[in-house]
Amino acid sequence: MKKTRLLTLPLSVALIICSLLLPSPLSYSGTAHAQEQASAADSAVMKVTLLGTGSPLLSMERFGPATLVEAGSEQLLFDAGRGAALRLNQLSIMPGEIDKLFLTHLHSDHTIGIPDVWLTGSLPTAGKRSTPFQVWGPAGTKEMMANLEEAFHDDIEGRKENQKEALDGLTAVGQDIEEGVVYEKNGVQVVAFLVDHPPMEPSYGYRVNYKGHSVVISGDTRYNEKLIQQAKGTDLLIHEVAAAKPDNHSPAIQKILSKHTTPEEAAKVFQQVQPKLAVYSHIVLLDGLSDADANLAVRTNKTYDGKLVVGQDLMSFTIGDQVTIKEPHVGLIP
Repeated sequence: MKKTRLLTLPLSVALIICSLLLPSPLSYSGTAHAQEQASAADSAVMKVTLLGTGSPLLSMERFGPATLVEAGSEQLLFDAGRGAALRLNQLSIMPGEIDKLFLTHLHSDHTIGIPDVWLTGSLPTAGKRSTPFQVWGPAGTKEMMANLEEAFHDDIEGRKENQKEALDGLTAVGQDIEEGVVYEKNGVQVVAFLVDHPPMEPSYGYRVNYKGHSVVISGDTRYNEKLIQQAKGTDLLIHEVAAAKPDNHSPAIQKILSKHTTPEEAAKVFQQVQPKLAVYSHIVLLDGLSDADANLAVRTNKTYDGKLVVGQDLMSFTIGDQVTIKEPHVGLIP
């Protein structure tokens, strides 16, 4: 019988031949992901950036509540919590480029950054805003902005005198709003709707519509049916959340939780709205609870099977045919 001789090859040569003949799952996955990202970028019509995802709690990782929405030529800021101007600067956006601010309510953690965005933005070194700084918000907003102008009167007048010009960017115009369309320009529509955050009444959430796409910002609220109605059909739903250690039943903690939305309650909202992407911001972690121990996504996903992200400062989202997520650059957040 004639023996068949087997061809033996060195291992390295065999691996090279296999790599040429067989498809590589890793290469395919990378290519597909790149194509998906490119396609999403081509269709993007809105960009949303979480400037601050925190609460009144002091944190270098989570600054105060603030969200930037960019649609067409419009740059709209929603709330101006602690550090909003600094986060804008990290994005290479000067505070002076921002002349429209929408407030969900008048709690200090949502408003304490106003003077920095407003006044610093009037300086030549920070964009030198050339138009008045406009602020929309619940009843009391107009009075608050007038009082802020009075509080900073000496600074404002001193700068006008020093620079020998009108400096329109130093002018602040507050407007008290009601439910409905509060802003409409360049194809961008901002709709305000009532939410439930006692004792701050009224408190508002906002929906921004542009070219058939939208983002909804809940503001501070507990579980709210009106928010569900207003958010249906949205691409991106940015919702507040609050949590404490499960075994902490102290009246003080429970009182705070009763004014906000727990992960389980938020899951009910998301399940009914069915956004393309749900995002947590204004993250209130009580009683020393850490992000890791809070398990916000795990608790939510027990009853919500859609896409959910726990927001971080400077995380951004592009909205188009798809909603894509961009993580913050390494080094921007401590």
